[in-house]
Amino acid sequence: MATAKKTPAAPVKKAAAAKPAAKKAAAKPAAVKKAPAARKPNAAFMKEMTPSASLAAVVGAKPLPRTEVTKKVWEYIKKLNLQDAANRRMINADDKLKAVFGGKAQVSMFEMTKLISDHLS
Repeated sequence: MATAKKTPAAPVKKAAAAKPAAKKAAAKPAAVKKAPAARKPNAAFMKEMTPSASLAAVVGAKPLPRTEVTKKVWEYIKKLNLQDAANRRMINADDKLKAVFGGKAQVSMFEMTKLISDHLS
């Protein structure tokens, strides 16, 4: 009977002790971080647009950027408490806003911006 050679078992390596991350980071030289660039407004939003007569009754007749028109409409809605009490995403239109909203009595706040953009030129 032939005897098989036994190979010695490979030595078991112990897991290296985890080094704290702070020490590891401290060993490397500090990287120079660039300051984030100042955010520039989109020119399309900042272009002054003239509101239609029905929208001018709410925000005024002088040309305004789209962002300002939206802010003024929200000020009007909050001043007259036109948000629906049960679902705050819905806007209940008064007579001035019905003209802007195409005769709808209630629109969602997301639909409102689309309807307002139709009244800007």
